[in-house]
Amino acid sequence: MTMSNHPELISKLISGLRRLTTRTVLFQQKAAHSLGVIHTDFKTADILNEVGPLTAGELGKITALSTGSVTALIDRLEQAGYVRREKDPNDRRRVIIVPVKERHAFIKEHYVPLNKSFSELCSHYTEEELSLIIGFIEKTIAIHEKEIQRNSHLD
Repeated sequence: MTMSNHPELISKLISGLRRLTTRTVLFQQKAAHSLGVIHTDFKTADILNEVGPLTAGELGKITALSTGSVTALIDRLEQAGYVRREKDPNDRRRVIIVPVKERHAFIKEHYVPLNKSFSELCSHYTEEELSLIIGFIEKTIAIHEKEIQRNSHLD
């Protein structure tokens, strides 16, 4: 793999990614507010719907939150009806946090207009271009996940 000889384009791309992630967070905060929860709770419910049931420890590792913060987060999500606690059938001492699917549909409703706009935007790209964009996004997700884990010790 070779490094690009276009530092000005790379700088512009990085700046654009930062602006994009800021707008994404702002959109999610607005959606969370309309659902009556805080942003962290909203995104954690989304994570659980994405990956499925997890233990509190696994959820803490993904979110890089402390044990106490994860417990309070699960309490809030359970009270709001987004998750339920179930005993692990393989180890009755453990509790699994299970997303409530009916509430997931409620969360998805907030994304319908955004998804429609993205679908319209994507219709202007070729299959090859979309594959390139998807690959780039997957790699940026991996970078974010690595940074989350790398910085989790700073809390």
